[in-house]
Amino acid sequence: MGDTPYSDGEVVRLDHLINDLNAEPLAFVVHIGDITSGRGPCTDEWFAARKKQFANIQPPFVLLPGDNDWTDCHRSGMDPVERLAHWRTLFCVRGGPLMIETQRGAYCEHVRWQTGNILFATLNVQGSNNNLGRTAAMDEEYATRMKAVLAWIDDSERVLQSRKLAKIVLLMQANPFLTPRQGPNGFESLLKRVDALVAANPGKVILVNGDSHTYHDDAPRPGLRRIEPWGSPIVSWLRATIAGGDLKVHVAAIH
Repeated sequence: MGDTPYSDGEVVRLDHLINDLNAEPLAFVVHIGDITSGRGPCTDEWFAARKKQFANIQPPFVLLPGDNDWTDCHRSGMDPVERLAHWRTLFCVRGGPLMIETQRGAYCEHVRWQTGNILFATLNVQGSNNNLGRTAAMDEEYATRMKAVLAWIDDSERVLQSRKLAKIVLLMQANPFLTPRQGPNGFESLLKRVDALVAANPGKVILVNGDSHTYHDDAPRPGLRRIEPWGSPIVSWLRATIAGGDLKVHVAAIH
């Protein structure tokens, strides 16, 4: 699931969705980011309330940062880098029943785990053009972060190949297939690396993204399967099952 809750009403509907999750024998749950709207709130109080709400999820839970959760917090006068640092103090996970591996260094949101013969890896890649093209300081943030993103993909590809796994699933908030209105494309290096990953591992790469709030299960680039869950104002989730080394996905519920 992703891109919710954006309002107090969605908070209530998310509680109902969490009840649905807890009624299922799920191996894990992932929220791909944006737990507030593009205009916030980005406050400590809102994020603390979301942490308390997500604590009600009984299966192992992984949350990714979304652009609304940090890069876009400048719209309400807050510092994006400080907001990401605060997000990390609340939501980064390590170890646990999923035996989560974390990238070394500052990017504790870059994690991966294996379920069946599929590797899942999270990436801090953001909407709003991936934080590129707004200010010089944010351009520097983008460059540093993308070095870590690309290195994590490299390392995860080595794991995919060394373990002879059937699939790798990359999860992130941004829809990288959106074209920026002007200026440089913040997804160019990411897409180039994903294309190379697909070419070297044909039929093995799945990308899960959010950001555009519309359900997709398609192939936006040759050889790449993309899955996107519904987002605000729809509060929903997708259920995936592993069968024959592949993911079978369907919309589980809408609230």
